[in-house]
Amino acid sequence: MLVDFYHLARTPLERVLPSICEKVLVSGERLLIVAESELLAQLDTLLWTYAPEAFLPHGRIDVPTPEHQPILLASDLDARNGATNIALADGVWRDEALGFARTFYFFDNGQLDTARGAWRALKSNPEAEPRYWKQDERGKWVQGP
Repeated sequence: MLVDFYHLARTPLERVLPSICEKVLVSGERLLIVAESELLAQLDTLLWTYAPEAFLPHGRIDVPTPEHQPILLASDLDARNGATNIALADGVWRDEALGFARTFYFFDNGQLDTARGAWRALKSNPEAEPRYWKQDERGKWVQGP
């Protein structure tokens, strides 16, 4: 499984997450976004309004038919939409994410210790391929060491 660590040191989640969502959808896959409930409401609004010319089809876990949502927002890791991709959007690492083909783990400077612990654990897991992403001085995401 592929685990992408996104260190949000220069750009906030609100500007990074929509582009990840777009890439997952373009690839024909589905995404589960996991966060604590307070952040979920903000992300729900964000995915409707992040760009005037764009639309990211999504819904929250409490909609009548979550299985129809290409992007599903939830506070747990129950991928009722059949997602094989998961985004841990609140900086909290969850080992259950390793059951997905690809994990996007977003964290900021306040969550560095948690991210470092998860990184160390994954480096010793032969089934995991952790990758660290950071922004260069121009704001472009580059893979770090």
